[in-house]
Amino acid sequence: MNFSVKSLLCILFVFLSTFIIAQELPPIVKYPSSVYNAGNQNWMISQDSNQFLLFANNEGLLEFNGSNWSLYPSPNETIIRSVKVVGDKIYTGCYMEFGYWTREANNRLKYHSLSNKIKTKIIDDEQFWNILNYEQWVIFQSLNQIYIYDSKTSNFTIITPKNNILKAFQTNNSIYFQVANEGLYEVENGKSKLISNSSVVLSNKIVELFSNEDGLLLQTQSKGFFKYINGVFSSFITEVDAQIASSSVYSSQQLSDKGFAIGTVSNGIFILSADGKLKYHITQNKGLSNNTALSLFEDIDKNLWIGLDNGINCINLQSPVRSYSDDTGILGTVYTSLLYKNKLYIGTNQGLFFKSFNSEESFQFVKGTKGQVWSIFENNGTLFCGHDSGTFIIDSDNAQLIFSASGTWKFEKVLGRNDLLLQGNYYGISVLEKVNNQWRFRNKVSGFDYSSKYFEITDTNEVYVSHEYKGVFRFKLNNNFTKASDFFAYNTPKKGKNACLKKFNNSIFYANKKGIFKLDNSSKKFIKDTILSAVFQNDEFTSGKLIVDKSNKLWLFSKNYIHYFTLSKLSNQLKQNTIPIPASLTNSMLGYENITQLTNSIYLIGTTDGYYTININDLSFKNYSVSIASITINKLDEKLINCSVKSIGEFAHDENNIVFNYTVPEYNKYINAEYQYILEGLQEEWTEWSAKTSANFKNLPPGKYVFKVRAKIANSKPENIAIYSFEILKPWYATNLALILYCVLGVLLAIYIHKTYKRYYKNKEQKLIEENNLLLEIAALESEQQLMKLKNEQLSNDVDNKNKELAVSTMSLIKKNELLSLIKEDLKKTSEDSNKSIKSVITTINKNITEEDTWNVFKEAFDNADNDFLKKVKQAHSSLTPNDLRLCAYLRLNLSSKEIAPLLNISVRSVEIKRYRLRKKMDLSHEQGLVEYILAF
Repeated sequence: MNFSVKSLLCILFVFLSTFIIAQELPPIVKYPSSVYNAGNQNWMISQDSNQFLLFANNEGLLEFNGSNWSLYPSPNETIIRSVKVVGDKIYTGCYMEFGYWTREANNRLKYHSLSNKIKTKIIDDEQFWNILNYEQWVIFQSLNQIYIYDSKTSNFTIITPKNNILKAFQTNNSIYFQVANEGLYEVENGKSKLISNSSVVLSNKIVELFSNEDGLLLQTQSKGFFKYINGVFSSFITEVDAQIASSSVYSSQQLSDKGFAIGTVSNGIFILSADGKLKYHITQNKGLSNNTALSLFEDIDKNLWIGLDNGINCINLQSPVRSYSDDTGILGTVYTSLLYKNKLYIGTNQGLFFKSFNSEESFQFVKGTKGQVWSIFENNGTLFCGHDSGTFIIDSDNAQLIFSASGTWKFEKVLGRNDLLLQGNYYGISVLEKVNNQWRFRNKVSGFDYSSKYFEITDTNEVYVSHEYKGVFRFKLNNNFTKASDFFAYNTPKKGKNACLKKFNNSIFYANKKGIFKLDNSSKKFIKDTILSAVFQNDEFTSGKLIVDKSNKLWLFSKNYIHYFTLSKLSNQLKQNTIPIPASLTNSMLGYENITQLTNSIYLIGTTDGYYTININDLSFKNYSVSIASITINKLDEKLINCSVKSIGEFAHDENNIVFNYTVPEYNKYINAEYQYILEGLQEEWTEWSAKTSANFKNLPPGKYVFKVRAKIANSKPENIAIYSFEILKPWYATNLALILYCVLGVLLAIYIHKTYKRYYKNKEQKLIEENNLLLEIAALESEQQLMKLKNEQLSNDVDNKNKELAVSTMSLIKKNELLSLIKEDLKKTSEDSNKSIKSVITTINKNITEEDTWNVFKEAFDNADNDFLKKVKQAHSSLTPNDLRLCAYLRLNLSSKEIAPLLNISVRSVEIKRYRLRKKMDLSHEQGLVEYILAF
């Protein structure tokens, strides 16, 4: 069972591989509804004098200026079915409404109704499906009536047939319309005239009507074309009549080359030559977004616009590029290609395919080559294929494997040895040899085992190899090409992702992110080439892939361009040519870019889903004028406001955030316009060229500015410079009037300050005088205080002296009493029978040591010295006895208990008891000292 499934899959792959339809088509630019942010369906297309495109869309009037889309909702929020640009007005028709749009100063469109003038004549539920223009008249066609509007007089003429109008048509000289079951009419003098009621027009719906030299040409819905000459119908045979019969034609357009574009309901579009030959049949599986073409329009640059049932497409019919896209995935990513014996071979990640050159036949798969094909190489009539499985020799649709030890990257010829080829493999370099007219593997070069995706050999058998992860190597091959020696690894230039090494004009070049380096044959060092390296400046590097074609052109790929260099015929200088096709559009795999010369001017470039061809002789770029599409300003954190793009701008100081949108109405898929701008007044130099279509300036200071923008395509010179002048006004407080006011206020303020200062200094002077007087008074008072202090000190000294005298006197009394007491005691010890005179002495002693006398003398002296201390103590403690007061006085003199005892004529123990009792009477706490308390009075 497994075997059967595998067999079926293999048979299916081979069948599909040999059935790949290979039609090379012009580029198709796709605009899905998610890009233009409007409805899916687009019913009619027109173009204005600015070359902006207008679309009748389900959501309203859709405008595209080449850079930005704008949607204008219909006036009554219904589907816009028709659009036609006439002069500077854009006429549209929708449900129960028609009118025109005009462009205001800010480049926005404003609607003006025409149907309001004849509201009563419009039939209920009427929709306007078509708009035509003939001289001064604009014709609005619904399914019920035809409204003829005279743009000069603003008058209407209405034609109302009995049956439904299928469609109206315009030719060079007339207006026609078809009425169901009646025939074909012509409008003459504002009235309908029957031209034909032949069965051809009665049984067929006319999709479009064209005029030719002999008469009319009718495009029908399913029966193809009919000629109408002198009242007689005849078929106009084309190559697609059978396909049209089953496809149902919905739209048709005669092209500027007299050919035809036919849009169908279910089978895409057909593009025919003037004689009915099929040029292209483009469907959804060939690149269209949808198979239903609701509208067709050829713009001024001969691009064909298609309003689809789901999106908008633009086909660049005049583009020098033709693309082949493989939506099936069978062909895969194209790595290499070659034109050999009038057959185009394509090597992809799926294998090797071929077809006859310049034919629309299918690509055929070369059996046995399933897998990645890295290179195709022709040498003396033999075609080699470098494959993931090894090396094949290709003969038409046959492949012969001659080397299978490892995958093969590329091939190089050996100078002077037509019987040898070097091939770069996954694990080094090997040699192929031609023996008996048959190529075979001879040997692997020993001593070098690194992958050799890119290598070159010199006349002296030196081999240079670029390894993406290890850098650049050099080694020497022996004469028999069997062994590598003198191995050398370069430190510079550095290794790099997508780096490449290639021989061009007998010199070896190495390219990486840092630039392109040329090998100096004398020093064997790589030196940076400034001319070639300029290609990768400004962050343009994507891949270092270098390709040399048959005519000795060096090709390089960068982020926004494809470059090729040729040698000047009069010098060794390189001449640079640029093709403005960015890497994002080429869709090539980075590091595996490939380009092959098919003819003198046609080149094939491989992509991840096929390839495209380009005719470099037809790369002529029209000069387009750049215009400022819109200018918006806003205050900080507020909504954007559209401004006039025609008059000089004048904005408030806080409206200093400004955005410029500019555009070139160019719609070629593979050609991008680049812009450069300068804001004079802020910038001194033009910016770098960029594809960005807007410039944003924030927080501009007040002043006058001039914004200038210019555009170029490829190497063309700018056609014009779009200029816009504006001024950011100063805030009211920084205007000239405000400055004058500030000056006046400044003068008044200066006068005021002068007077204030004058008054201030005068007051200060007076104050100083007063302060000086006060200081003098204070000095006098201080002098008086000093005198008083001196007097007080003198009095204090007197008191101290008196206290000292009192203390001395007291001590003297104490000493006297002590002496008398001693004498008394000694006398008492004598016999009682002693002399009476001794008793008399004792009596005298007792009188002299009488306490009362001593106390009275002491009290009088003490009161004089201590300001009535005893009275104060008595007042504070009324319970004190005279003895207590005496004790207080002695304590006041800071006498000890031992010193007090003789004065009181008691023992020391008695003095302690008295002190204790005195504390009790004074009610002193345990912590409070008696002496300290007394001294405090």
